[in-house]
Amino acid sequence: MPRMLYDYTRTKLEQVSFDQALFCKELRKASKSLLPYEIEQLHKWLQNFTNHKPELQQYLQLVK
Repeated sequence: MPRMLYDYTRTKLEQVSFDQALFCKELRKASKSLLPYEIEQLHKWLQNFTNHKPELQQYLQLVK
């Protein structure tokens, strides 16, 4: 079940990446609901995802 939450979080972040405020809001929710190892995975995924979206790189610190 937790894997489903991680996958949902990634999908949701991709969907709201056009709006920085929504992206930040979803990251904050994810950091409260995901398990520690899932947060590490999400951080790695975010590093890759934000390579082409520099405006979102500032939010990486929310997931540490």
